[in-house]
Amino acid sequence: GNKIVGYSIDSRMKSSLAVRALENAVAMRGAVAGCVVHSDRGSQFRSRKFLRALSRHHLVGSMGRVASCGDNAAMESFFALLQKNVLDRRSWTSREQLRIAIVTWIERTYHRRRRQAALGHLTPIEFEAIMNTTVALAA
Repeated sequence: GNKIVGYSIDSRMKSSLAVRALENAVAMRGAVAGCVVHSDRGSQFRSRKFLRALSRHHLVGSMGRVASCGDNAAMESFFALLQKNVLDRRSWTSREQLRIAIVTWIERTYHRRRRQAALGHLTPIEFEAIMNTTVALAA
């Protein structure tokens, strides 16, 4: 399933944002034990809070695994589409307006696209990935 199962949007990329996205994914997906969570090496994904949340739900972080450099291809592809289809389309007057546009795009467009490229050649269980969006708006 090439589906975004959890996300959280904020103006700053903090560990609480990553934890919130993870908790949202668990709430949406249910049985997550053993799933791999793909992330980059950002400090929020190495934080004690985030690692505790992974452990609490019996999830596996991709960061520490050998040969995991290709794991992020799916998320990079997603973010490129988000950039092209939402962020670059127009300027936004408020964070709330942009947040609504992002959520609407994820739920109405991204999840309903008929054809999706093989996302990073991940197995379906691996691609129950956690997406964390942070959008810093220009003042």
